[in-house]
Amino acid sequence: MPRFLTMIRINEQELSPETPFPADFEQRMGALHEEITKAGVMLDTAGLLPTSEGTRLTWSGGKVSYTDGPFTETKEVVGGYSLSQCKDKAEAIEWTRRFLEIHPAEWNVSAEVREIQEM
Repeated sequence: MPRFLTMIRINEQELSPETPFPADFEQRMGALHEEITKAGVMLDTAGLLPTSEGTRLTWSGGKVSYTDGPFTETKEVVGGYSLSQCKDKAEAIEWTRRFLEIHPAEWNVSAEVREIQEM
């Protein structure tokens, strides 16, 4: 079965670690994670620390350069990911849709679903 990487994209200025979560958010997210794990789909998932904790490496002109975060020039960043094994892209998209719908309506969160190229 194909594997998919889903990258959750957020605007760090809108959603910071101090952003309040709805009271039932953790319960709803936990229930979805339990369901997707029992379905044998979820291989791994996690949120990422803010870009202020990261370092960007760039290869250019035959040299590697390093830039410590935060990366203020970037509006949208990867805030989390999931690695899943689904029967097809449609199933991966369906699980991702359900994940996004758990979030409050006033939040702006997007997801990019990409199939992993198997060697």
